[in-house]
Amino acid sequence: MNINQARKNSIDNQIRPWGGLDYIANNALRDTPREFFVPEKYKDLAFADIEIPLTDKAKMLSPKIEGRILDALKIKKNETVLEVGTGSGYLTAVLSKLCKSVTSIEINEELSVSAQQKFKELNINNITTEIGDASKGWQRSTDFFDVVIIGTSVPKITGRFFHLLNVGGRIFVVEGSGKAMSAKVITRLSEHKWETKSLFETQLSVMLGLEKTAKFEF
Repeated sequence: MNINQARKNSIDNQIRPWGGLDYIANNALRDTPREFFVPEKYKDLAFADIEIPLTDKAKMLSPKIEGRILDALKIKKNETVLEVGTGSGYLTAVLSKLCKSVTSIEINEELSVSAQQKFKELNINNITTEIGDASKGWQRSTDFFDVVIIGTSVPKITGRFFHLLNVGGRIFVVEGSGKAMSAKVITRLSEHKWETKSLFETQLSVMLGLEKTAKFEF
Protein backbone atom coordinates (compact mmCIF):
# COMPACT_ATOMS: atom_id res chain seq x y z
CA MET A 1 0.00 0.00 0.00
CA ASN A 2 1.26 3.45 -0.93
CA ILE A 3 0.72 5.22 2.39
CA ASN A 4 1.02 8.76 1.07
CA GLN A 5 -1.48 8.07 -1.71
CA ALA A 6 -3.83 6.34 0.72
CA ARG A 7 -3.75 9.39 3.01
CA LYS A 8 -4.48 11.71 0.10
CA ASN A 9 -7.32 9.49 -1.13
CA SER A 10 -8.84 9.43 2.35
CA ILE A 11 -8.97 13.24 2.39
CA ASP A 12 -10.15 13.64 -1.20
CA ASN A 13 -12.61 10.75 -1.45
CA GLN A 14 -14.02 10.42 2.06
CA ILE A 15 -13.48 13.49 4.21
CA ARG A 16 -13.97 16.37 1.79
CA PRO A 17 -17.09 14.97 0.03
CA TRP A 18 -18.69 14.45 3.45
CA GLY A 19 -18.20 18.05 4.54
CA GLY A 20 -14.72 17.98 6.05
CA LEU A 21 -13.48 21.03 4.18
CA ASP A 22 -11.27 22.79 6.72
CA TYR A 23 -7.84 23.09 5.10
CA ILE A 24 -5.84 23.30 8.33
CA ALA A 25 -7.66 20.35 9.91
CA ASN A 26 -7.22 18.22 6.80
CA ASN A 27 -3.50 18.96 6.76
CA ALA A 28 -3.28 17.77 10.37
CA LEU A 29 -5.14 14.59 9.45
CA ARG A 30 -2.85 14.04 6.48
CA ASP A 31 0.32 14.70 8.49
CA THR A 32 -0.53 12.30 11.33
CA PRO A 33 0.30 8.64 10.57
CA ARG A 34 -3.10 6.98 11.02
CA GLU A 35 -1.64 3.57 10.19
CA PHE A 36 0.66 3.87 13.23
CA PHE A 37 -2.38 3.87 15.54
CA VAL A 38 -4.31 1.02 13.88
CA PRO A 39 -4.09 -2.48 15.43
CA GLU A 40 -1.71 -4.70 13.47
CA LYS A 41 -4.37 -7.02 12.06
CA TYR A 42 -6.24 -4.07 10.57
CA LYS A 43 -3.28 -2.22 9.03
CA ASP A 44 -4.57 -2.80 5.50
CA LEU A 45 -7.83 -1.08 6.47
CA ALA A 46 -6.20 1.96 8.06
CA PHE A 47 -7.73 4.36 5.53
CA ALA A 48 -10.96 2.48 4.79
CA ASP A 49 -14.31 4.16 5.35
CA ILE A 50 -15.09 2.09 8.44
CA GLU A 51 -14.83 2.13 12.23
CA ILE A 52 -11.85 -0.07 13.12
CA PRO A 53 -12.20 -2.30 16.24
CA LEU A 54 -9.76 -1.64 19.07
CA THR A 55 -11.35 -3.87 21.72
CA ASP A 56 -14.67 -5.72 21.94
CA LYS A 57 -16.27 -2.39 22.89
CA ALA A 58 -14.06 0.37 21.48
CA LYS A 59 -13.59 1.46 17.86
CA MET A 60 -11.65 4.08 15.93
CA LEU A 61 -13.93 6.65 14.33
CA SER A 62 -14.10 6.53 10.54
CA PRO A 63 -11.99 9.13 8.68
CA LYS A 64 -15.04 11.01 7.41
CA ILE A 65 -16.45 11.45 10.94
CA GLU A 66 -13.07 12.68 12.21
CA GLY A 67 -12.87 15.19 9.38
CA ARG A 68 -16.39 16.44 9.96
CA ILE A 69 -15.79 16.88 13.70
CA LEU A 70 -12.72 19.00 13.09
CA ASP A 71 -14.41 21.03 10.36
CA ALA A 72 -17.32 21.84 12.68
CA LEU A 73 -15.17 22.86 15.66
CA LYS A 74 -12.63 25.11 13.88
CA ILE A 75 -10.04 24.62 16.64
CA LYS A 76 -7.53 27.45 17.11
CA LYS A 77 -3.86 27.22 18.09
CA ASN A 78 -4.38 28.99 21.43
CA GLU A 79 -7.25 26.75 22.57
CA THR A 80 -7.36 23.88 25.05
CA VAL A 81 -9.19 20.66 24.21
CA LEU A 82 -10.74 17.92 26.34
CA GLU A 83 -11.25 14.63 24.53
CA VAL A 84 -13.53 12.03 26.10
CA GLY A 85 -12.30 8.67 24.80
CA THR A 86 -8.62 8.44 23.83
CA GLY A 87 -9.14 5.17 21.98
CA SER A 88 -6.25 4.50 19.62
CA GLY A 89 -4.86 8.01 20.20
CA TYR A 90 -5.00 8.95 16.52
CA LEU A 91 -7.53 11.76 16.80
CA THR A 92 -5.77 12.91 19.97
CA ALA A 93 -2.52 13.23 18.02
CA VAL A 94 -4.30 15.16 15.25
CA LEU A 95 -5.82 17.51 17.83
CA SER A 96 -2.38 18.16 19.31
CA LYS A 97 -1.34 19.76 16.01
CA LEU A 98 -4.31 22.12 16.03
CA CYS A 99 -4.44 23.46 19.59
CA LYS A 100 -2.40 24.55 22.59
CA SER A 101 -2.97 21.37 24.62
CA VAL A 102 -5.14 18.25 24.79
CA THR A 103 -6.39 16.44 27.88
CA SER A 104 -7.69 13.01 26.91
CA ILE A 105 -9.69 10.67 29.17
CA GLU A 106 -9.95 6.92 28.56
CA ILE A 107 -11.75 4.30 30.64
CA ASN A 108 -9.65 1.42 29.28
CA GLU A 109 -6.21 1.51 30.88
CA GLU A 110 -4.62 -0.68 28.19
CA LEU A 111 -5.75 1.66 25.42
CA SER A 112 -4.56 4.70 27.35
CA VAL A 113 -1.10 3.24 27.97
CA SER A 114 -0.77 2.18 24.33
CA ALA A 115 -1.71 5.68 23.13
CA GLN A 116 0.74 7.29 25.54
CA GLN A 117 3.55 5.17 24.12
CA LYS A 118 2.67 6.22 20.59
CA PHE A 119 2.64 9.90 21.55
CA LYS A 120 6.09 9.44 23.06
CA GLU A 121 7.43 7.77 19.92
CA LEU A 122 6.07 10.64 17.82
CA ASN A 123 7.56 13.24 20.20
CA ILE A 124 4.18 14.80 20.97
CA ASN A 125 4.42 16.68 24.25
CA ASN A 126 1.22 18.72 24.57
CA ILE A 127 -1.09 15.80 25.43
CA THR A 128 -2.09 14.86 28.98
CA THR A 129 -3.81 11.49 29.40
CA GLU A 130 -6.14 10.47 32.20
CA ILE A 131 -7.66 7.08 33.02
CA GLY A 132 -11.22 7.49 34.24
CA ASP A 133 -14.93 6.93 33.73
CA ALA A 134 -16.40 10.01 32.05
CA SER A 135 -19.93 8.63 32.37
CA LYS A 136 -19.75 9.54 36.06
CA GLY A 137 -18.50 13.06 35.31
CA TRP A 138 -14.96 14.37 35.29
CA GLN A 139 -13.45 17.67 36.25
CA ARG A 140 -10.52 18.86 38.26
CA SER A 141 -11.40 21.96 40.21
CA THR A 142 -9.69 24.53 38.01
CA ASP A 143 -9.95 22.94 34.56
CA PHE A 144 -12.16 24.44 31.87
CA PHE A 145 -11.71 24.00 28.13
CA ASP A 146 -12.34 25.77 24.85
CA VAL A 147 -13.33 22.56 23.07
CA VAL A 148 -14.78 19.26 24.33
CA ILE A 149 -15.04 16.25 22.01
CA ILE A 150 -17.06 13.22 23.10
CA GLY A 151 -15.94 10.28 20.97
CA THR A 152 -18.96 8.07 21.70
CA SER A 153 -22.69 8.59 21.73
CA VAL A 154 -24.66 9.57 24.84
CA PRO A 155 -28.43 9.15 25.31
CA LYS A 156 -28.67 12.80 26.34
CA ILE A 157 -26.00 15.43 26.88
CA THR A 158 -25.95 16.73 30.46
CA GLY A 159 -24.69 19.74 32.36
CA ARG A 160 -21.62 17.85 33.56
CA PHE A 161 -20.19 18.29 30.07
CA PHE A 162 -21.64 21.75 29.34
CA HIS A 163 -19.97 23.30 32.33
CA LEU A 164 -16.52 22.12 31.34
CA LEU A 165 -16.55 24.82 28.66
CA ASN A 166 -15.18 28.35 28.77
CA VAL A 167 -17.50 31.01 27.37
CA GLY A 168 -17.12 30.80 23.60
CA GLY A 169 -16.25 27.10 23.87
CA ARG A 170 -17.74 24.33 21.76
CA ILE A 171 -18.67 20.75 22.51
CA PHE A 172 -19.09 18.00 19.90
CA VAL A 173 -21.42 15.18 20.85
CA VAL A 174 -23.52 12.47 19.22
CA GLU A 175 -26.79 12.41 21.14
CA GLY A 176 -29.63 9.89 21.04
CA SER A 177 -30.21 6.16 21.13
CA GLY A 178 -30.78 3.26 18.77
CA LYS A 179 -30.99 4.47 15.19
CA ALA A 180 -31.99 8.00 16.21
CA MET A 181 -28.65 9.68 16.86
CA SER A 182 -27.67 13.18 15.87
CA ALA A 183 -24.22 14.80 15.86
CA LYS A 184 -24.29 18.29 17.35
CA VAL A 185 -22.04 21.20 18.22
CA ILE A 186 -23.10 23.13 21.31
CA THR A 187 -21.54 26.56 21.86
CA ARG A 188 -21.42 28.37 25.19
CA LEU A 189 -22.40 31.93 24.27
CA SER A 190 -22.35 33.28 27.83
CA GLU A 191 -22.43 31.97 31.38
CA HIS A 192 -26.04 30.82 31.06
CA LYS A 193 -26.72 30.84 27.30
CA TRP A 194 -26.07 28.01 24.86
CA GLU A 195 -26.56 27.47 21.14
CA THR A 196 -27.02 24.02 19.58
CA LYS A 197 -26.38 23.22 15.92
CA SER A 198 -27.33 19.82 14.50
CA LEU A 199 -24.79 18.54 11.97
CA PHE A 200 -25.72 15.08 10.68
CA GLU A 201 -27.35 11.78 11.56
CA THR A 202 -25.05 8.91 12.48
CA GLN A 203 -24.64 5.97 14.85
CA LEU A 204 -21.82 5.50 17.37
CA SER A 205 -21.28 3.09 20.23
CA VAL A 206 -22.76 4.28 23.53
CA MET A 207 -20.39 5.60 26.18
CA LEU A 208 -19.44 2.83 28.59
CA GLY A 209 -21.43 3.24 31.77
CA LEU A 210 -24.46 4.72 29.97
CA GLU A 211 -25.62 1.58 28.12
CA LYS A 212 -28.56 0.92 30.45
CA THR A 213 -29.71 4.52 30.17
CA ALA A 214 -29.70 4.18 26.39
CA LYS A 215 -31.53 0.84 26.53
CA PHE A 216 -34.40 2.10 28.63
CA GLU A 217 -34.78 5.62 27.23
CA PHE A 218 -37.86 6.03 25.04
